[in-house]
Amino acid sequence: MSHFIFCRKYQKELEGLDAPPYPGAKGQDIYDNISKQAWQEWQQHQTMLINERNLNMVDPAARKFLKEEMDKFMTGQEYAQADGFVPENK
Repeated sequence: MSHFIFCRKYQKELEGLDAPPYPGAKGQDIYDNISKQAWQEWQQHQTMLINERNLNMVDPAARKFLKEEMDKFMTGQEYAQADGFVPENK
C-alpha cells in the first residue's frame, strides 16, 4: 500500500518509499521525507559516482563521501557529478 509524503527534495507531495532503506534514524528520516522518485534518482546517481570515481565501498572515506553527497542531493544543494556528466533537459 503506497503512502504519500512531502518530499524534501522536490518540495511537494509525492509517493513515498515502501519501507525505510536503512536501519535506524537515517532510514526512518528518508522514509518519512524522501519520495520514491527522489530515492530512485539518487540510487542511479550513486551508482554513476561509484563507477566513474572508482569508489571502493570498503573504504570508510568513500562511504562518508557518498553519505555527504546523498544529503546534498536530497536537500537540493549542489552535489558531486561524474566527470564529463551532462544532465538531461527535463
